[in-house]
Amino acid sequence: MEASNTISPTASATDSKLHFLDYWRIIRLRKAIILTVFFLVVATVAVVTYFLTPMYASTTGMKVDKDTPDMTAFMGFGMQQQPFDPYFFNTEFEVLKSREILERVIKNLKLDAVFAKRLKLPELPVQQAYDLLSRNIEVKQRKNTSIIEITAFDPEKELARNIADEVATVYERYREELRAKRLTRGLTTLSNQLAQLDTKVLVATEVVDKRREDSGLSDLASESPAFVNLSIQTMQRLDAAKTDLRTQASGMEQLVAKMKSKSGNELRDFLASAAPTPELTSLLGSFNQAEQRRITLLSEVGPAHPDVKRVESLLAKINEQLDQQVAGITASLETQLDAKRKQIADIERQAEETNAKTVSDSRKAAPYAQAKRDLETALRTREAMQMELNQQYINAQISKESSVQVIDKARTGLNPVKPAKTLFISAGAVAGLLLGFLLAFFIEYLDTSVKTIDDVEQALGAPVLGVIPQNVGALIREGPDSPHAEAYRVLRTNILFSRKDPNQRTMTVVSGGAGEGKSTTIFNLATIFAQQGSRVLIVDSDLRRPSLHKILNVSNAVGLTNYLLRQMKLEEVVQTTPQAGLDFLPSGKLPSSSVGILNSQQMKEFIEEVKSRYDFVFFDSPPIMGVSDASILASEVDMAVLVVQYRKYPQQMTLRAKQMVEKIGGKDCLLGVVLNNINISQDSYYYYYSGYYYDYYSKNDESKTDEEKSSGKKGRKSGKDGESASAAEVKPKY
Repeated sequence: MEASNTISPTASATDSKLHFLDYWRIIRLRKAIILTVFFLVVATVAVVTYFLTPMYASTTGMKVDKDTPDMTAFMGFGMQQQPFDPYFFNTEFEVLKSREILERVIKNLKLDAVFAKRLKLPELPVQQAYDLLSRNIEVKQRKNTSIIEITAFDPEKELARNIADEVATVYERYREELRAKRLTRGLTTLSNQLAQLDTKVLVATEVVDKRREDSGLSDLASESPAFVNLSIQTMQRLDAAKTDLRTQASGMEQLVAKMKSKSGNELRDFLASAAPTPELTSLLGSFNQAEQRRITLLSEVGPAHPDVKRVESLLAKINEQLDQQVAGITASLETQLDAKRKQIADIERQAEETNAKTVSDSRKAAPYAQAKRDLETALRTREAMQMELNQQYINAQISKESSVQVIDKARTGLNPVKPAKTLFISAGAVAGLLLGFLLAFFIEYLDTSVKTIDDVEQALGAPVLGVIPQNVGALIREGPDSPHAEAYRVLRTNILFSRKDPNQRTMTVVSGGAGEGKSTTIFNLATIFAQQGSRVLIVDSDLRRPSLHKILNVSNAVGLTNYLLRQMKLEEVVQTTPQAGLDFLPSGKLPSSSVGILNSQQMKEFIEEVKSRYDFVFFDSPPIMGVSDASILASEVDMAVLVVQYRKYPQQMTLRAKQMVEKIGGKDCLLGVVLNNINISQDSYYYYYSGYYYDYYSKNDESKTDEEKSSGKKGRKSGKDGESASAAEVKPKY
C-alpha cells in the first residue's frame, strides 16, 4: 500500500510526540553513561570541596563621591555642577584593586611575611603577595547607593577584618593625596601662565604705541570700525546722488530724442505737454484765438477784407514767436542734459577719489588696529587667568570634606563563607547531569547504526516487517505459547501479505554483516510456519559458517553439498525435526574444489524440486557483504528478507546490503526488513510492537492454578532433560 502524501493534523501531532519520545528513549538507553558521569562529577566536586581551605570574610562599607568643596567660593565658582559619570564607580573598583593601593596594604600589614609563613617559604616577593591578595579582595557597589563594599577573604578571621579596613584606609589617604597634588599642580601652572601673560601684555602695548606713531593717524581716526563706517557712508551718499542724476539724465535723454523726431506743430504740441513754459503756453493760446478769429471772419466777410488781413498778419507774427520759443526750449533741454552728464562724471570722479583715499587710510590703520585687538585679547586673557588663580587660592583656603568616608567598619566573621559546600555540590550535580546528557546525546549522534523503525524506512526506503526482541532462543524448544513466538507470527503475517504472488514460496534471510541473527530468525520463522500447519523445509545454505545444525544438535557431515554434488539423494539428506511439518537439510561439508556450487544448475533444479514437495522452503545464507553466496541465493529464490540488528552496524552498510539484494534479485525480491535483538525493557519505543503480548502472557501465567504451574514446571524440567532426546528425534525423513 502506498503512503498518502497528505499529512493530517493528527499525524503531525504524533510526529512531534514521537520526536520527544526519541529523546526520552536516548536517555533511557544511555542512562548508565549519564549516571556514571553524574556520580563522577559529584564525587570529584565533593572531594575537592572537602580539601579546600575554609575562608572567612569581612566587609567594610565606605561612601565614595567626587571631590567637591564644603561651601560656595568667590562669586559661586566653587558650586560648579558635577556631570554624571557612568564609569566613576567601575573606575574606582579598579583603583581599589590596583597595585598602588594593595601594595601599600601589604606593606602596612606585612602581608608578604604572613603569606610566606603560610606557604612555608623563607620570603615572598611583593608581586606574588599582590597576586594572592588581589584574588581574595572583592569590591562591589551597594545597590542604588554611592557606597562601595570591600570584602576581604582569608583563612584567619582577624586578618580578613584587618585587610578590609586597611584597604579602605589606604584608599582614603590615596584620594586625599591625589587632591592635594592636583591643587598644587594647578596653582603652579596658573601662576606660570599668568607670568607669561604679563610679559605678553607688555610686548603688545609697545607694539600698539609704535604702530600708532607709524600710521600718523589719530587714535579715533584709526579705529577700524568708525573709520570704515565713515568711508562707507560717504560712498553711499555719492552712489545715491549718482543714481538720482542718472535717472534724471535718462529721462531728459528720452525727452530730447522724442523732441528731435518731431517738427512743426507736432513739436509745439509735444513741448507744450512735455516741457511747458509760460511763454509757450501764452503764445499757443494767442495763436489759437487768432486762428479762430480768422476762420470766423472768412465766413462772414471773405479773405480780402481788411480785418482778415490784419488777423493773418497777427498769426504770422505769433508763428515767428512760437518758432523762437521752441528753439529756445530745445536748446535749454540739451544744455540741461549736458549739465547732468557732467555732474554724473564729477560724482564718479569723487567716488573714485574717496575709494582710493579709504583704501590708503585703511592700509595705514590696519597694522595699528590689529595690534590694538591683540592687546585687548591679551588683557582679557590675563584678566580671566588672574580671576582663575584667585579662585583657586580661595578654594585652597576653604576646607573640604573628605570624598571618602568609612561608614561600616569590618567585623570579624563567625563562620567560613568559602567554600560554599552545598552550592558547589549542587552546581556539580547540575553540571554532572548536564555533562552526562551531553555525552549521551553525543555518543548517540556518533552512532550511525539503525535505532528506530523510522531510521529503516527513511534510510533504506523499505518497510519493517517485524521487530524481534532481545535474547530470543529457538522456538522449537520454547513451544508455541512462548512470548517470543508472537513477534515471529507478526513477521509471518507481514511476509504473507507482502509477497506479490501466492506461488512465491522460497525465501532467504540475508544480513549486511555477521552476527545480526539471520540464522536464528530464519529458523524461528520456519518453525512458526510449521506450527501454523504448513509443510516447511529449512535449508542450511550457509556453506561458509553453517550454524542451523547446532540449534538442532545434529551432525553436519552430510547435507546440501552431498546432494548438489550428486553423491546422495534428497531422501538421504533431509531430516525430520521434533516440530511436526518442519524438515531440515544441513549444509554438509564443502569440498575445496566445489566453490561456487550454489551458482549451479543443480542448485536451480534442487529449488524447483523442494518447491514441489513443500509449502515453504527457507534458505539460510552467509552475510551478503562478505561473500557472493548470499547474492546468488537472493537471485535464485522468490523472496528475501533483510535482517538488521539493532545498534550494531552503520546504516550505510545496511543500505549497501539492501542495494545488493535489489541489484541481484530485483526490487520485488526484497519484501522488507526485520529489526532484530531489540531490548524491549530499555527501549520503550518498541513496547507497542512486542510488549503487549508479553503482558498478556504474564497475566495468563498468573491466572494458572498452582497445580498447572507445578505441572508446567515439571514439563519444562523434562523438556530440558530431554533436550538431547529431542535432538535425537531429528532423523532422516525417508
